[in-house]
Amino acid sequence: MIKLNNISKKYGGSSKFAVAPVNLTIDDGKIIGFIGPNGAGKSTTLNMISGILSPSEGDILINNHSIIHDALEAKMEMSYVQDNPDVFLKLTGYEYLNFIGNAYKVEPSLLKERIATLSKEYLMDDKLNQLIDSYSHGMRQKIVVIGALIHDPKVLLLDEPLTGLDPQASRILKDSMRDHANKGNTVLFSTHVLEVAEKLCDEIIIINQGQIVYQGSLEDLKAKYQEGISLEDIFLTIISANV
Repeated sequence: MIKLNNISKKYGGSSKFAVAPVNLTIDDGKIIGFIGPNGAGKSTTLNMISGILSPSEGDILINNHSIIHDALEAKMEMSYVQDNPDVFLKLTGYEYLNFIGNAYKVEPSLLKERIATLSKEYLMDDKLNQLIDSYSHGMRQKIVVIGALIHDPKVLLLDEPLTGLDPQASRILKDSMRDHANKGNTVLFSTHVLEVAEKLCDEIIIINQGQIVYQGSLEDLKAKYQEGISLEDIFLTIISANV
């Protein structure tokens, strides 16, 4: 579970909110799509939830652990895949996965098993001895996703995770997200691909100009509009109304 208690973000001495005060509860067992136009505050919000950025006010709870006051315990409950997979380029894939597993205190034999299983699932098992620097963008994205899953986190955060993935890898990741949610975990991901959100998500959150303008199921959202209207048309209508 993720709970945002009146969190907001301002940068520097600006009086303008990058993210206006937000109160949200994101329950377990669901895939939540986080959508909004460029600059709406999606990445800022995800960075605050993950603890990379500190909110200007408020608090965030990850399974009842405060990301501000109980940061280590909160971070042990989650993984975060950022929108840039260019990390630890001078490590091999295997070294990177071992580093992440050790950081999350995964027992050595279980870590070895998970590396073998996930790397095979993501078609990376024959690439683990290569430097990440030699990987394509899609391969880097896959190794980061494997690292995020290596300790079986209760909360999985992903920022544009499908960017750069080929159709096969994209399908594998979407299946992983669904399996993860079906186990009772929380999956929150941002995307610009509304068709993916429409097909994959149990609920969506729409943010515009730093403000949450909708949270709920697609069915409830569509019920407010004419029958047969697409999520894309609904999204554009909402964004236009909140300019």
